[in-house]
Amino acid sequence: LICYLMVTSIPSLVFVDAATGKVVCRNGLLVVRDDPKGLEFPWGPKPFVEVVAGPLLRNNRQTTDSSSLEGHYVGVYFSAHWCPPCRSLTRVLVESYRTIKESGHKFEIVFVSADRSEESFKQYFSEMPWLAVPYSDEARRSRLNRLYGIQGIPTLILLDTEGHVVTRQGRVEVLNDPECRLFPWHPRPVLELNESNAVQLHEGPCLVLFVDAEEEGELEPAKELIQPIAEKLMAKYKAKEEETPLLFFVAGEDDMTDSLRDYTNLPEAAPLLTILDMSARAKYVRDVEEITPAVVEQFVGEFLAEKLKPEPI
Repeated sequence: LICYLMVTSIPSLVFVDAATGKVVCRNGLLVVRDDPKGLEFPWGPKPFVEVVAGPLLRNNRQTTDSSSLEGHYVGVYFSAHWCPPCRSLTRVLVESYRTIKESGHKFEIVFVSADRSEESFKQYFSEMPWLAVPYSDEARRSRLNRLYGIQGIPTLILLDTEGHVVTRQGRVEVLNDPECRLFPWHPRPVLELNESNAVQLHEGPCLVLFVDAEEEGELEPAKELIQPIAEKLMAKYKAKEEETPLLFFVAGEDDMTDSLRDYTNLPEAAPLLTILDMSARAKYVRDVEEITPAVVEQFVGEFLAEKLKPEPI
């Protein structure tokens, strides 16, 4: 159940539609705090354009209406000045923002502050060339946190021109693609595990295929092996308008991979097919002589059907 609901921390309160099994709201704790009388029940997701509606600030103290975002890709940036990783990301994001705008894309960022005072907000926002929800509008800031189930900062969520989520991993994409060549960063079915995207291992269950590869390009055969399975799963859940319950990685031989093996107490074998669920501190290992598409597909199917017995991490 924890895997299905993608819970990464406790306490967590998730509302589910019992008739369909679909998640209605992941950030139930904020819902209960903000709507103690249940006036907005059943707290289902609302369109971004409705939740963000209202005046937005520029750092020159002028305001613009949220309707100005229509037809734009939008980055919803949850951040705060007191958070060192946030400040580091902001410096990079300023350059990415300018690069994307200069390339001709209709793109805007909306800063949703988690600062602890309006003074801190003003100081931090003065470094940003984009828009912000007014700090005084705590209700709107909270509704945006609820809409996207924000559990930590910095978080950058990228929306398409219709307001649909393109990726929740904007932070990783900005750091991995400083020249913004892959913008708008549609999710890739399979990622090569590295230091900047390893944070995604904590977002939910991840299939990781470890292979004996030290040089760039040697991971391609492994990616090609599991990519059709990853694409099929992504398409299935996209059709249901649900998040994919499993991310896919390939990992070669390097210091970071060695650290991951040590942390999760995995054998040194390669190739090695695993599913790691960091939040549940659980792992699933399929140690076979030959890894084929059929082996991977069966492994994924059994995991999603909850037929596998987890080992502790």
